[in-house]
Amino acid sequence: QVQLVESGGGLVQAGGSLRLSCAASGRTFSSYAMGWFRQAPGKEREFVAAISVSGIGKSYADSVKGRFTISRDNAKNAVDLQMNSLRPEDTAVYYCAAKRGPWSASYTLYEYWGQGTQVTVSS
Repeated sequence: QVQLVESGGGLVQAGGSLRLSCAASGRTFSSYAMGWFRQAPGKEREFVAAISVSGIGKSYADSVKGRFTISRDNAKNAVDLQMNSLRPEDTAVYYCAAKRGPWSASYTLYEYWGQGTQVTVSS
């Protein structure tokens, strides 16, 4: 069982930065691949970034590649998402998710989810 709590969302102007954090409870955090997903009003949940159990493997959606960076600290049971050069189209609720085994871009494969944190980018 893993419980996830996101933080760090907020309102930022276009071109600005935010850092999202996801704190995980449970002794087996290092056994889970982690992902960040987002959902804008009226849209489906979409993949943003994922990181492997070791932290070596990382993957990004094309829309955020070069602007967002995912990282994890297994000693602290935490995964972060550094978001730079934010755009209005990045506005969404951002969710942290965990799954056993390899990372995936498919949200249906993730077992545990946080409650989400709102990111709003003004133009």
